Amino acid sequence: MGSRAAQLIRAACAWRRLALPLVGVVLAFMVAMAPSAGLASCQPGVLEARAPSGAKARFQVELADDDRTRALGLMNRPSLPRSAGMLFVYPRPVHASFWMKNTLIPLDMLFADETGRVTKLHSDAVPLDETPIDGGRDIRFVLEINGGLARRLGLVEGTVLRHPAIAQDRAAWPCE
Repeated sequence: MGSRAAQLIRAACAWRRLALPLVGVVLAFMVAMAPSAGLASCQPGVLEARAPSGAKARFQVELADDDRTRALGLMNRPSLPRSAGMLFVYPRPVHASFWMKNTLIPLDMLFADETGRVTKLHSDAVPLDETPIDGGRDIRFVLEINGGLARRLGLVEGTVLRHPAIAQDRAAWPCE
C-alpha cells in the first residue's frame, strides 16, 4: 500500500510540473484566437458606453427600432436587470419626447445624436408620470437604463455609445 501511495504522489507532482506550463500555453492560444473586444461587443444585443472621464459600461439591450416597439418601450415591466436596457433607434434624426405612462420602474434616458454622442441625459424618470420628457432635436438613439444607474456609472452628457445600429462612418466611437 505504501508503494502505491508513493507512486500516486510522484505522478501528481509530475502532472503539476507539466500542467502549469500547459495551462499558460492554452490561455495564450485562447487570447490570440479570441475576437477583439471591439468586434465582440458590436453585436445587436450589446451596447457599450464610454464617458468623457474614461468610465465605461456595457449593457445587454433590447432594440426598439420600429414604431410598435418604440411605442411600447419598457412599459408594464416590474423590473429591469442592472446591466440591461432598451435602445431606441430612429431611422433619421427626430425631436424626441418620452413619457412614463404605464412604465413601472424609474429610468435614466440618454438621448444621443447620429454619432452616438449623448446630448442630453434625464435621470430618474418617475414611474407612471405622464409629463413629457424632452430629449431635444436631432436625436437618433435613446438608451433607457435603470434610474440612477447613469450617475453611479459616471455616464454624463458627452458620453459616447458604441453599437452596430450607429452608422460606423459617423460613429464617435466606432466598432473596431
